[in-house]
Amino acid sequence: MQTTKNMIRKFDFLIIGGGVAGMSFALKVADAGKGRVALVCKTTLDEANTAKAQGGIASVTNLKVDNFEKHIKDTMIAGDYISDPAAVEQVVKGGPDGIRDLLRWGVNFDKKEDGTFDLHREGGHSEFRILHHADDTGFEIQRGLMEAVRSHPNIKVLENHYAVEIITQHHLGREVNRHMTDIECYGAYVLDPDTGKVDTYLSRVTLMATGGTGAVYATTSNPNIATGDGIAMVYRAKGIVKDMEFVQFHPTVLYNPAETHPAFLITEAMRGYGGILKLPNGEEFMQKYDKRLSLAPRDIVARAIDREMKIHGLKHVCLDVTHKDPEETRHHFPNIYAKCLSIGIDITKQMIPVCPSAHYMCGGIKVDLNGESTIHRLYAVGECSCTGLHGGNRLASNSLIEAVVYANAASRHALSVIDGYEFNTKVPEWNDEGTMSNEEKVLIAQDMQEVGQIMSNYVGIVRSDLRLKRAWTRLDIIYEETEELFRRVKPTRDICELRNMVNVAYLITRQAMERKESRGLHYTIDYPKHALD
Repeated sequence: MQTTKNMIRKFDFLIIGGGVAGMSFALKVADAGKGRVALVCKTTLDEANTAKAQGGIASVTNLKVDNFEKHIKDTMIAGDYISDPAAVEQVVKGGPDGIRDLLRWGVNFDKKEDGTFDLHREGGHSEFRILHHADDTGFEIQRGLMEAVRSHPNIKVLENHYAVEIITQHHLGREVNRHMTDIECYGAYVLDPDTGKVDTYLSRVTLMATGGTGAVYATTSNPNIATGDGIAMVYRAKGIVKDMEFVQFHPTVLYNPAETHPAFLITEAMRGYGGILKLPNGEEFMQKYDKRLSLAPRDIVARAIDREMKIHGLKHVCLDVTHKDPEETRHHFPNIYAKCLSIGIDITKQMIPVCPSAHYMCGGIKVDLNGESTIHRLYAVGECSCTGLHGGNRLASNSLIEAVVYANAASRHALSVIDGYEFNTKVPEWNDEGTMSNEEKVLIAQDMQEVGQIMSNYVGIVRSDLRLKRAWTRLDIIYEETEELFRRVKPTRDICELRNMVNVAYLITRQAMERKESRGLHYTIDYPKHALD
């Protein structure tokens, strides 16, 4: 019987991840005509986390009342003043050009009758500056970019392909460590679902755009695919990963025990619209925590809800929009209205049960203002990157604009240097030895579930030294078991995802243990600098 050989493929630009970050970069470099572009996506393009973003995209467009300085200030305040000012300025000032790019690629945003953008306001923003498309902005951005990418003659889209590892000098037999300044990326090993083989993808430039890490928690607004793959791959390749302790929990996902991955998001725009957080008995509570009430930044609101749930023994609190005009509510939030109605809740007459859920990773692969990681020829853009924009806490709707602005910066830099890079043809093929049994599949599923429980129970909204130590100890056992299993089986998507989840969970826990203060999204009862008491 003839066996399928591992393939060697060459692309000038290799993009791993198919959300707004990866597709924006792909379109920019493809337009330049400097070589072949491959976009590798582990599912289909329409399953990217971008499509789940409801609220919108932040940019200064109404210059009559808004300006860059206000947006910069709001971002720094939300980030607890540990954001990188240069990154903040780059994203805020590059925002309008990013919006123009999206419009050029076919993305639509809601407008008023006079033709100006219908802007929303969200928690932490001092002005109305959120562009949106009803309450499915991320889906609209993903739709527009997908059409542009699929129709571009210079872009090869490889859906349902899974990147296993990035290729560096390590694979050529050289010992690589985190102190080295000359690590280079030569592409990636990619699993082909049809052949079951791990093929070698050589590239001159590689972009990591694999999204976030929400799936390492038991309850998340992210899809199941958000397993932190890019962050884990770069960490294993000895790239620098930072600020992983800053996990943003969205204060309001729909409380529905039948759904945990992904939990249905109740957009921040609903509080900007006038929604009020209340206990199930109708009592308001945000006045105890912040003068901005329900429009306080997400970390404050999430901790307040978490505390109220613990004080009263509740599984959820409520968001009330019943005082708003019913027709207006249905018009602005058609998807939320339909979703809630499907489980028997008419949001124009009944309060919405909500609870916090893992939502966004503010840390990730450390990059500079060009989006370049500490590994040469490797860029990272979007949620898997740590630009310094978010600091200790992401300001609502800053993530999508960050992805577009940094994709533009990374593409400009990559195009300026790619002529100096060659394909490294000395890279060996992946070793395909190993077998996988159904029994091992059961072990993988069980370990994935256990990682989620460990992270939600011990590394959640409120932490302590004891909880973090307990998480560390349990994760270490799973890590050893997973690495031993990975060494003796053929790579499959599920074993690779588990391996990445364990790496990411370890990084979140370790960096949380290292931060001996409560700052931004990292709140610990052992260092209650910003105590709620």
